[in-house]
Amino acid sequence: MTYVVTDNCIKCKYTDCVEVCPVDCFYEGENMLVIHPDECIDCGVCVPECPAEAIVPDTDPTVGPDWLRLNHEYASKWPNITQKKSPPADANALNGVPDKLRFFSPEPGKGDP
Repeated sequence: MTYVVTDNCIKCKYTDCVEVCPVDCFYEGENMLVIHPDECIDCGVCVPECPAEAIVPDTDPTVGPDWLRLNHEYASKWPNITQKKSPPADANALNGVPDKLRFFSPEPGKGDP
């Protein structure tokens, strides 16, 4: 089992989770984060830290294999992030909006400074 970041992170991109990760397995895209499934140690400490409730185990029945693939693919392309940043200004307004995959950007974020 591993944890994956799902669509509610898109355009919210809260980074509270990255500071508690003991193995630094979060990677930053332009408008969301992903977890590298090969690096995740399944500890789950990131789950309660996510204000958007966007982190779930890959065994969750609501999570299809597409989210595991997306996390793996973009964790291999995007920069690592280990420090908390401010979320986008409209993050709270977009938290919980359904079907946010339509807003997904494949562009990388900036990673750590």
